Amino acid sequence: MSHHHDHGCGGHHQHGDPNSRAFTVAIALNTIFVVVEFAYGLIANSTALMADAGHNLSDVLGLLLTLAATMLSRRTPAGRFTYGLRSTSILAALANAMLLMVACGAIAWEAVHRVWQPHLVDGLTVTLVASVGIVINGLSAWLFVKASQGDLNIRAAYLHMLADAVVSLGVVIAGVAIMFTGWYWLDPLISLVIVAVIVIGTWGLLRESLQLALNAIPAHIDVSAVEAYLRKCSGVTDIHDLHIWGMSTTESALTVHLVMPAGYPGDAYMDDVMHTLKAQHAIGHSTLQVELGTTNHRCVLHPVIDL
Repeated sequence: MSHHHDHGCGGHHQHGDPNSRAFTVAIALNTIFVVVEFAYGLIANSTALMADAGHNLSDVLGLLLTLAATMLSRRTPAGRFTYGLRSTSILAALANAMLLMVACGAIAWEAVHRVWQPHLVDGLTVTLVASVGIVINGLSAWLFVKASQGDLNIRAAYLHMLADAVVSLGVVIAGVAIMFTGWYWLDPLISLVIVAVIVIGTWGLLRESLQLALNAIPAHIDVSAVEAYLRKCSGVTDIHDLHIWGMSTTESALTVHLVMPAGYPGDAYMDDVMHTLKAQHAIGHSTLQVELGTTNHRCVLHPVIDL
């Protein structure tokens, strides 16, 4: 006999999700800035400005993906999608991380060429435009800072904006240095340094979102503690087929077989177990199957490599 408790069904939306207004403001600001920054990059002949504009463009696309995923995740389960479209948030987080990596590759490719063949750069224009970029990207990152703590998808958007602010700061430093020294090779060199910083910061996001896409146990859940709790439950002599996975970037699910020779303990008991799983282990969607332990049936899964 199995018992299922789905906290948050029927289109309930987690309070950790961002306000769509924050996305709208960030998308509008960054779209305008991309156009302005790229234009001035051409005028100033600055690889750093043009590369930063390209990076900002990838962030606008990333924000659009995140907003779309957030809206889709609110859809009520229906038809063949019995969990709704919650997992689109995981796909968006993965796509965002990959977009950022691709943008970094493009910046690095152009910067390497410019290091060996420096071009004349208008340091003052670079400095002024990049300074505006710090303000816009810093404001955009601030809009997501609170929601980023509990949602991988929003953390992706937050990291995008924060990375752009750091890129703009590096470009400002390069612009000021070029103004006073005439060292035009600083423009692409600063770009390469910033790319390295961004890649290091994004690797964790890419790794975690890929794990969630492969139904790995979410990083914030201690599977040993969950297993220990279930084994200590009154009447449970054994457990097997324990599976935990992320349904979205904010919600986790669990299924497990509980061996209870005394039989089904009642709904109140099961509800209490699932309440504890939610309150203490952040698992809001639990399906518990009770068995008498009269057979040796097990679902065997081969071990997989932990990414």
